Amino acid sequence: MNHHQKIAIVTGAARGIGLAITNKFLTDGYSVALIDRDTETLAQTAASLSGQPILAVDGDVSEPQQVQSAIAQIAAHFGRIDVLVNNAGVAVFKPALEVTFEEWSQVMATNLNGPFLCTQACVPVMLKTGGGSVVNIASISGVRASTLRIAYGTSKAALMHLTKQQAVEYGNVGIRVNCIAPGPVETAMAAQVHSADIRTSYRDAIPLARYGTVDEIAHAVAFLCSDAASFINGQILAVDGGFDAAGVGLPSLRGTM
Repeated sequence: MNHHQKIAIVTGAARGIGLAITNKFLTDGYSVALIDRDTETLAQTAASLSGQPILAVDGDVSEPQQVQSAIAQIAAHFGRIDVLVNNAGVAVFKPALEVTFEEWSQVMATNLNGPFLCTQACVPVMLKTGGGSVVNIASISGVRASTLRIAYGTSKAALMHLTKQQAVEYGNVGIRVNCIAPGPVETAMAAQVHSADIRTSYRDAIPLARYGTVDEIAHAVAFLCSDAASFINGQILAVDGGFDAAGVGLPSLRGTM
């Protein structure tokens, strides 16, 4: 392979937003390492990308030894790492009083510990070729509280601050760290857990009056990793159709337009 070709790592890459990000990087000329703990789906995804410059690695980002092993395997295979996208995430949707400490801990282990561990493992490799870019995938739930997301929302809010901490220290050595906070996105998970009532509520609260697409998230990630964003560091970019900016009254306003 061309050892000057840029290498991106995407966690939680077997489906949904992670797969869309992977496809965008491939289109842009990157080689991509896909990390996912869903072995079966990862194998299916890798097969669908046959002939592309990829490496599929089975790994759980919440497990320190698995992270170290995965990053070492990727570094040995490609010889460098230029981009890390911390996309892997899990959620528990329950009323706050029903969330167990075990469930809370599982969400924090993947959504917060995972990006910490993966970044810690990748930074030394990035520094060997002069730096790189990290993008953490948070959620608008880390900005706006909502029901049934006490663990998920808190983990994503913490991830946003982790992004800023990382940006300050790693930016000093040439590694930019930024964060995407998606609003509601059309994914298989959303289709399963968002009822018709929830979808209507989102439409009523989002100025663009729709869900986002996985490709729209992927394009935002690609921008933050590109030279066009070379002076952007430590930022939280909401890709949410204006959801975070909006207050009440949109349905009434639409009735007058």
